[in-house]
Amino acid sequence: MMETATTVAIVIFVAAYALIISEKVHRTIVGLFGAMLMILFGILDQETAVHHVDFNTIGLLMGMMIIVNITSETGLFNFLAIWAAQKVKAQPIALLVVLSSITMVCSALLDNVTTVLLTVPITFSITSQLKVDVMPYLISQILASNIGGTATLIGDPPNIMIGSAVGLDFMDFVANLTLISVLIFVLVQIILIFLYKKGMHTQPELQEKIMRLPAGAQITDHTLLRKCLAVIALTITLFVLHGSLGLESATVALFGAGLLLLITATRDENMITKVLSKIEWPAIFFFGGLFILVGALVETGVIRMLAAEAIKVTNGNEDATAMLILWMSAIASAFIDNIPFVATLIPLIQDMGRMGLSDLTPMWWSLALGACLGGNGTLIGASANVVVASMAAQRGRPISFLSFMKVAFPVMIFTIIVSSVYVYLRYL
Repeated sequence: MMETATTVAIVIFVAAYALIISEKVHRTIVGLFGAMLMILFGILDQETAVHHVDFNTIGLLMGMMIIVNITSETGLFNFLAIWAAQKVKAQPIALLVVLSSITMVCSALLDNVTTVLLTVPITFSITSQLKVDVMPYLISQILASNIGGTATLIGDPPNIMIGSAVGLDFMDFVANLTLISVLIFVLVQIILIFLYKKGMHTQPELQEKIMRLPAGAQITDHTLLRKCLAVIALTITLFVLHGSLGLESATVALFGAGLLLLITATRDENMITKVLSKIEWPAIFFFGGLFILVGALVETGVIRMLAAEAIKVTNGNEDATAMLILWMSAIASAFIDNIPFVATLIPLIQDMGRMGLSDLTPMWWSLALGACLGGNGTLIGASANVVVASMAAQRGRPISFLSFMKVAFPVMIFTIIVSSVYVYLRYL
């Protein structure tokens, strides 16, 4: 019976992935329908399925989307777009680097999903005014958000999980991952400039027009802006402190969203409806479905079986095991959500310690690098990727699964090669 359930789960999962890649059916429909098939075929019951939906991710997304939607009413994003463009004389390539750098730094200090919710509207605003293709900017920001998320404890959920399980603090992650993340970011920017520089041109008159724009005039509601900035500052402070306060990041985001709604739209039903209608609901429902699809693989033991078999191959050799964890987590995280994968690997690595592997330090940093950077491999490899794709589709510029993978997967493999050299030289 168990073997049949495992087979059915694998078939549904592979079929769902094939449909997502083919783009014949919208990924939200595939995610939801695939999840329901898992329940209908008895792979997991409804209660277990709901248990696998990571509310921390869903709550974080919804809270930050509400905050960003209200803030966008102030004109702040247009102001930032023009300000950033004027700082680099509206040069398209320099703008690519500036926007990507902002994304990378913010992803390390906030988290990568919150960051792309803030930066994507800016990117669309400025590229439309310069009449340059937005796609290189979006791809660069997706890659930068996941690289930035790798750099700190709070940047990406796998790091939070590893830190919590092993007892590593914020400064441990800074000491071990920040420098290599910065190096990888610089190398990736060089690759992207080489790839896109030929097509990134604008007209001198459009540049002059941008340089003449009064950036400050873009702010249309100063009172609302002050309220938004106060709530954003409080929310960021709580993000930095949420570990020591014992709060989940979703609680922080939803508290910020609730507070901002309370002080800006107390009884204004039109504004509440407008703000809530702008939430990226397709992305939210897609995540729900994807968590249940992967949860079915966890429940049937598929992920644990794959991880255990892969680790058995190395016969307990420390160097080989660290490299295998790095590469296995990178490839797996490109195709399945890295949260359940990391949750499965943590106890396996701890078991290896009990079985006689003396130093687990290289394994933890290999897992962090592989899981976070591996998310760059495909359009559904990380939460930030899905959110950017959803926001782009809403603005009439859908990102194709295969066109993204054609650029991002080789770049991801390159970053894992750099990470392999780093892990070998530093820990092995």
